[in-house]
Amino acid sequence: MSAPTSGGLCADRVVAVTGAGRGLGRAHALAFAAEGARVVVNDLGVRPDGSGGEDSGGPDGNGLGAGPDGGGDPGGPAREVVDEIVAAGGEAVVHSGDIATTEGAASLVTTAVAAFGRLDTLVNNAGFLRDRMLVNLDEDDWDAVVRVHLRGHFLPLKHAAAHWRAEAKAGRPPAARVINTSSGAGLLGSVGQGNYAAAKAGIVALTLVAAAELGRYGIHVNALAPAARTRMTEQTFAEAMAAPGEGEFDAMAPENVSPLVVWLGSAASDGVTGRVFEAEAGRITVMEGWRPGPTDDRGAHRSPAEAGETVRRLLADAEKPGQVYGAS
Repeated sequence: MSAPTSGGLCADRVVAVTGAGRGLGRAHALAFAAEGARVVVNDLGVRPDGSGGEDSGGPDGNGLGAGPDGGGDPGGPAREVVDEIVAAGGEAVVHSGDIATTEGAASLVTTAVAAFGRLDTLVNNAGFLRDRMLVNLDEDDWDAVVRVHLRGHFLPLKHAAAHWRAEAKAGRPPAARVINTSSGAGLLGSVGQGNYAAAKAGIVALTLVAAAELGRYGIHVNALAPAARTRMTEQTFAEAMAAPGEGEFDAMAPENVSPLVVWLGSAASDGVTGRVFEAEAGRITVMEGWRPGPTDDRGAHRSPAEAGETVRRLLADAEKPGQVYGAS
């Protein structure tokens, strides 16, 4: 990474990024550091399906070998990112707790405060895939993916929000920011990813609720649906994610997504909350979610047949939904 910018967009801010050892999380951590932020780098070093990795702390990949409070420093990809930030003149620390547990999520906040005296921004990014068609998807694969994505967003958000609420009540109102990571799969659906799509859709709803509840404490919450080349996408969407030829723009590089994340995580994004964005290559899109379309209110009871006739008529006037990823 380049040396941190003096007076950068995130100078003096402390940012925690989950799943920051590789891919999008790594790109976000480095981009925040380049803009002057001090970074807590969370990662368990597990494989793309969440099973045990080189520093995962156990064969089940729960990453708790270093202790569920995140107090250990097992090395691995999180340490590599921290070393890269420090080598460039920035400040960063490793967090090795499992953020889908109460202990690990709470320690993400305490690690930031202990190391740097504060926490300003939380980027929820950690996750993995266990893709199966619905009829082949077992409960363990459902639970594991929903756990890391949905609970792994809820718990860090809960503990960070409790910290910021306490700060606000103590007369120190924060300019706090949360960026959650959804997906196009959560917005449109994705064949073979029922568990992942359901979790990512849940993250959008969680974002909207959190933005509404937490604004009074100075906390802004937004969600991002990124498209980039990571371990989770480079095999599933191999052709679309392929690296370009030499000298060509690398549209699927994770670094293309990070500038939006950094801006949303900065104090400059004041007033932007409860929004969902898509980011891919050089494109940023504000997503517009569910809102009433064609409607018919007859003010009286309908028979089932009459309800069907009404639905057919309304659908003829409605916008066509976006196509589910992977649908033929």
